[in-house]
Amino acid sequence: MLQKKYQNTKNMERSTQLSNTSIVNETTDMSRCREFNASARLFFLVAYSLVFAVGLLLNGFILRFYFTRRQTLSKTLMIYLKNLTAADFILSLSLLFYIINSTTSSMTIRQAYCNFGSKVFYLNMYASMLFMAHIAYNRYLSVVHPLKAHSKTHILLTVRAAYIITTITWVFLIILLIAAFFTVSVNMKKNTASVPISCEGFRSSVASIPVKVTSTCLVAFFLSILIFLICVYYRICRKLAEVQQNQQVSSDSTKFAKASKKMMVLIIVFCVCFIPFHLVNLPYVFLGCHWSHVLHFLKDLTRVFTAFNVCLDPLIYVIFCKELSEQLKLFFVRKDTPTPSRVTEISLQ
Repeated sequence: MLQKKYQNTKNMERSTQLSNTSIVNETTDMSRCREFNASARLFFLVAYSLVFAVGLLLNGFILRFYFTRRQTLSKTLMIYLKNLTAADFILSLSLLFYIINSTTSSMTIRQAYCNFGSKVFYLNMYASMLFMAHIAYNRYLSVVHPLKAHSKTHILLTVRAAYIITTITWVFLIILLIAAFFTVSVNMKKNTASVPISCEGFRSSVASIPVKVTSTCLVAFFLSILIFLICVYYRICRKLAEVQQNQQVSSDSTKFAKASKKMMVLIIVFCVCFIPFHLVNLPYVFLGCHWSHVLHFLKDLTRVFTAFNVCLDPLIYVIFCKELSEQLKLFFVRKDTPTPSRVTEISLQ
């Protein structure tokens, strides 16, 4: 009897040692795959710094334009454009966490980046996706269901609906942010001997399942937005083909042609910035460090593409906001036009 009890105790100790060893190995693997060489670290630091500076300047300028000038643009579209600009501006600020985190090995800064900075980055990344979808559908309704004298405004084209949609969008994303923060806090290791190279080093082995489930849901969410944008573009192109086939008024044909071009630009920006990250992130989450030299570098590289969205979105603002494009044209014309004093100097020469 005593011998049997002793054998059970030894088996339990052996299984505990094996589980602890597997956890240590998993943590070691996750840390190892984050160890980029000096040139790669410098590349990512410079890339994020450039995106941070350019994105902050561009989106800051556009926010100032939106809130200091009166626009004749559709109020509902302007609401979505302002929220998209705000999301990009906050995303630009969140890059500062990555830049500071890359230049120090402080435990406090590393925890702040993993618990807050990276979460804010992903929050505003998906906020940008949603507001791009809102803008696309708003333009689709404005073109396909235009306001007529005998008809009422489409309910989704009203200012009240735009405010409700934007509020629901931000509340939904903030709830997801709080849930992600709570999940990470619960599954975080209580004692970490050294500063982890990556955020994965703070997670316990229990956190791998929630991370995989969350990543899968986010990829499905991304694909649904992409399919929605493609469907909207297809409907606009189909309407354009019907107008051209019926030989209707040329102004209608021009209107649909402009709308389809604008939608094409929006979809291209969306695909360039967000498809690479979602193609790499899911295999990375499930395969871990088995392909560390490939997947891990690609994950950080595709994050740069995602962050680059804050520099490409201003192109959408210029295309969809006629007043902004006209102001930019006036700015460059004034800059190139010589002043009277400069004309006098040129004539004297």
